[in-house]
Amino acid sequence: MKNYLAVLTSFLALAHPCLADETPVKPQYEDVFTGLALDCIHREYSNKIAHYMNSDEDLKPPRELYPAFYGCFDWHSSVHGHWLLVRMLNTRPDAVNSATIIAKLEQSFSPENIAGELRNYQRPGMASFERPYGVAWLLQLTAELRQSSLPQASRWLESLRPLEHQVVTNLAQWLPKLTFPIRTGEHSQTAFAFGLMLDWSRIAEDQGFERLLSERIRSLYLKDRDCPIAYEPSGQDFLSPCLAEADLMRRVLDEKRFAAWLTDFFPGLTATTDPNWLTPGVVLDASDGKLAHLDGLNISRAWMLEGIVSGLPDTDARIAPLRKLTEVHRDAGLQAVLGDMHYMSSHWLGSFATYLQTRRGLD
Repeated sequence: MKNYLAVLTSFLALAHPCLADETPVKPQYEDVFTGLALDCIHREYSNKIAHYMNSDEDLKPPRELYPAFYGCFDWHSSVHGHWLLVRMLNTRPDAVNSATIIAKLEQSFSPENIAGELRNYQRPGMASFERPYGVAWLLQLTAELRQSSLPQASRWLESLRPLEHQVVTNLAQWLPKLTFPIRTGEHSQTAFAFGLMLDWSRIAEDQGFERLLSERIRSLYLKDRDCPIAYEPSGQDFLSPCLAEADLMRRVLDEKRFAAWLTDFFPGLTATTDPNWLTPGVVLDASDGKLAHLDGLNISRAWMLEGIVSGLPDTDARIAPLRKLTEVHRDAGLQAVLGDMHYMSSHWLGSFATYLQTRRGLD
């Protein structure tokens, strides 16, 4: 499929023939990223459902199972596609079509739609639904609404609060039972999700959940040493297990303690670390949804490296090589988003690119 950038460039050439023989006018990243989300948040098919069924009554089309978040191929991508749109309204309202975005969000966030999401989530067997990745993005969405000055935001948040409350209740019951972290490079990874959850708890001022999560983070990760980053990535990772953990720990440790922890965690990371310490992933078939994950890995690595830098003292000698690695991965990741993409990538990569470019997690 043609991506949004290609479509917009073609439109400009048709509307203004004189531009056809000139260098194409490239839209800003805000146009591209919002275009990707607007293209998919209400596109029902193709669709991959991760759904627990108790009877024939639970077999329904996506729009009935998930009245708000049925688009973008899967539930979690729909959630962070909606987050992308709110994030753009919060950070660059002058650079996007705010009226169109607001109309789309009004459609999704109706009280009836969110009530339908809650009914589905509260069915027997659904407590682990989209845990931890998808529900972490749901909390990130409500955090973004809390920080919004849009007049509609408080109403949308009010609709989402019961769903948010159920997510937090389920997580609070799960966290004390989690005896080991989940160190994969995909959706089940706990480090990345914990970072989103922790940021939410501070924005929402939920001190009880923040204390619980912070204690579990320290218990699960504080003693880690010698992370085997040379074994990364696996062939379908979109998150780095090692970098995500380091980006998480800078959220719970002060600069001095984090710098010392990082020395033990990455003993091979020094002022003279070679760029080959971490090289970008390469996607050879973007139509394969799993293989295309590596484009997202490059983007998430870039923001995690930025996060690690933000947690170190300004005089730390490791900052220079970390910044070089950040830019290499940023360039590789954004090149994929701004190029021709298959729907297997376009339904979700815009959210990752937005998280990076708007410096979410560093606010």
